Amino acid sequence: MTDYKKYLDDGIFDIRDGNFAEGIKKINQSLEIKKDWEIPYFYRAAAYQALQEFDNAILDYTKAIQLNSQMTDAYYNRAYISLIRKDIPNPNIEKVVSDLEKALELDPKFLDALYAMAAAQKKLGNYHKALEYLEKLIQIEPDAVNAKALKKLIIQKYI
Repeated sequence: MTDYKKYLDDGIFDIRDGNFAEGIKKINQSLEIKKDWEIPYFYRAAAYQALQEFDNAILDYTKAIQLNSQMTDAYYNRAYISLIRKDIPNPNIEKVVSDLEKALELDPKFLDALYAMAAAQKKLGNYHKALEYLEKLIQIEPDAVNAKALKKLIIQKYI
């Protein structure tokens, strides 16, 4: 096993174990050796996200996507961060929608992306579109409690 792969594997193990700072350090060692692979950027982004270092996470998800445009979870995670951040008063919801559209293009049954898209459409005031995404989600997962609750809220409050 080459050094970069060992550092990466050890870093991923640390991240999965909740040792985010140690995992980032090991992934950084991997990236010193090999910079042109999306996997270390993705896992480092996930660690940054867990530490609520959202700007660093977004940068790494973006780099992972640049290296591999098929990284469904990177598109979703980048969008999700923008939806949940409280430190940005006016997040770019159109960018969120764009990332979620790409994630759903890659995986049309990505339940979390469907729910996030409904939430993004709600934020934009596109209530009927939000309901369409919730309906798709509920068709795939009939027991989706959060989707049903959001659907009920939108119908009662906005339509």
